[in-house]
Amino acid sequence: MFSNTPPHFIRRFIPFIFTFAPLFNVSAADEPIPDHLVELAWAYAISTEKPPPLPEDTLKHSLPDTPLTFTREEITGKRNGVAFQDAPADWYPGDHPEMPEIYAKGDPSRNIIACALCHYPNGKGKAENAPPAGQDKRYLLQQLLDFKNDNRNGAEPRKSNYQLMVDTAKGMTLEEMEAVSAYMGSMPWTQWIQVIETDTVPKTYLRGGLHIAIEGEGAGTEPIGKRIIETPVDSYRTEFLRDPRSGFIAYVPPGSIQQGAELVYTGGNGKTLQCIICHGADLNGIGNIPGIASRSPSYMARQLNDMKQRTRNGEMAALMHPVVQNLSSEDILNIVAYLTSIPAPAPNYDPFKH
Repeated sequence: MFSNTPPHFIRRFIPFIFTFAPLFNVSAADEPIPDHLVELAWAYAISTEKPPPLPEDTLKHSLPDTPLTFTREEITGKRNGVAFQDAPADWYPGDHPEMPEIYAKGDPSRNIIACALCHYPNGKGKAENAPPAGQDKRYLLQQLLDFKNDNRNGAEPRKSNYQLMVDTAKGMTLEEMEAVSAYMGSMPWTQWIQVIETDTVPKTYLRGGLHIAIEGEGAGTEPIGKRIIETPVDSYRTEFLRDPRSGFIAYVPPGSIQQGAELVYTGGNGKTLQCIICHGADLNGIGNIPGIASRSPSYMARQLNDMKQRTRNGEMAALMHPVVQNLSSEDILNIVAYLTSIPAPAPNYDPFKH
């Protein structure tokens, strides 16, 4: 099981040392780790060692091509150091339609986190959450209802943002869900992730569900093994500034794209169903069936595994259960490597500029 996984990666995954609240679930400290969570640890990205701290200050910060400036509290929507209280920074208001108030601000009195905080105002999201922009509004509404009705959860109990989504959905009215779904669905999906097929990857640590490239002491490369490493193009702009124009790089193992394409288009001699049957010839979705081309491989791998482990349920997910049942963790890796490699239309900015 560990033959192609770097030894230090295994050692980091095995201990249960959770020191960076509220991102970790300490209640499962002595639980054995199922094989699928070891094999797909790269997708869930659970920190088991305390990461380096992000610098904090009270300065006003800026980004290219916008006159706006924000402090760190304003960037993250904190108030007096308390998270999830205010609307997070919207660096580029011209990049998206007017946000529904609940999307932009949330409502802490109902445990509703501003959608714009995690998924960005443009709906692109990051590797640790979902990329909802451009999906059909009916699909998005159904996902919120599934969260609300306890039909959608994660196979990795230590990944706490599943519960944040459950709490948020439970606090929302149907009208708010419909407004948010229509808003996210109105924005077309554009290129966000650059895929590189490689034997070696930058050494990384985990923070907040992201693989962050090590800089300075300890930097270097290591074998990729049977992993996909999805990391910000510019970790400072992604983590500290929360730049919604700064995209991601997905490093994938050699041969994985081709092997994934064979599964996607042929079903692997009966192992699974051809993805194009339901998701369309271009894999951008049909009706309320979601688009899966050019999206986050970490997110898609989690969803395939969550459905395989029957923690993601609901009417639409139930259709996927038999489709994923015979997939191995390596099959999942290969499928999402291929799907992410499919190009999307270019945005009006360069998401890969460092």
